[in-house]
Amino acid sequence: MNELSLLNTIFGNTMDDMADYGFRTPYNVPNVDVKENKDSYTVEMDLPGRTEKDVDLELDHNVLTISSTKTENVEEEKKDKKDEGKTKWLIKERRTSSFSRRFTLPEDVDAEHVQATFKNGVLNVNIPRKALAAPKKIAITA
Repeated sequence: MNELSLLNTIFGNTMDDMADYGFRTPYNVPNVDVKENKDSYTVEMDLPGRTEKDVDLELDHNVLTISSTKTENVEEEKKDKKDEGKTKWLIKERRTSSFSRRFTLPEDVDAEHVQATFKNGVLNVNIPRKALAAPKKIAITA
């Protein structure tokens, strides 16, 4: 191998290699659908490869925060001929991916009755609405 082929190997697919090492994480934000009807708001977020244990959900002062951090193990093994049956690590890498999304909700949310489900890699958050107080007419005295 000469110096040029070494440089080509190092710089040839830099962006593809960087994705393998998690350098593109800002672009790996999960897709979200938000819809409303007369009774509630619904947030659906695609979270493939994650479980409900990987996700944190918080509602504070009408700000819904959905976040997650997950560490994945990538393993390569090689068996030594003299150590039949034993395995030694040549490479063992851990990748960590994380995200956090915040949504400011309207004032008519009923924070006490928010429900979340997780099925087939999709987080579904149902946020019921409550009736807002009607404007109050104030009598003026003279």
